[in-house]
Amino acid sequence: MFISRVEIDTKNRKKIRDLSHLGAYHNWVESSFPNEINCGIRSRKLWRIDTFGGVSYLLLVSDVKPDLELFEQYGVSGSAKTKSYDKFLDSIEENKLYRYRVTLNPVKSIPQEKGKRGRIVPEITAEQQMNFLESRAEKLGFQMVQNESSIVEKGWVSMKKHGERTIKLSKATYEGILKVTDRTVFYHSLTKGIGKKKAYGFGLMTVIPIGD
Repeated sequence: MFISRVEIDTKNRKKIRDLSHLGAYHNWVESSFPNEINCGIRSRKLWRIDTFGGVSYLLLVSDVKPDLELFEQYGVSGSAKTKSYDKFLDSIEENKLYRYRVTLNPVKSIPQEKGKRGRIVPEITAEQQMNFLESRAEKLGFQMVQNESSIVEKGWVSMKKHGERTIKLSKATYEGILKVTDRTVFYHSLTKGIGKKKAYGFGLMTVIPIGD
């Protein structure tokens, strides 16, 4: 697997105008893999937008390398980078502590009358959103260290698919410390993503080991 990053060119008005919703970012990511487009295939790609010190980045985890020229089409010239992710993923250890960051689309399903699928509604409060991740941690292969996690950003983002109306999705970005409890399951969480709307900038968790 590969992990890639590019600085988003927020000073270019034309580029930013094009990136008005998550669907546009999704198209940017997909177009960075021309061989897949030519072959009519689509592999799983996880991505998110991170902003640090006023600078925004598109972070991407993928099975194959993106075309860096295309990956840079809405980015700052010369800022696109990619490297193998496998060595780091293989180093993940059970019972070890890691700092994590993840952006999720926290939602819940409200049961409907028999025979109908549950209605999906957003989790809105900070308490609901924190519980959304805490209640899933064990099944995702980790344990959140008590009082060491917080929601650093929350709100609503626009998403539009081709030919469909724009909708608003709830968004929460979490940071904190976790302990890996099941390496195999946690590896799956890091490489396949967490929660819903993974093709639209949600579900990519990144971790940094503590103490190394």
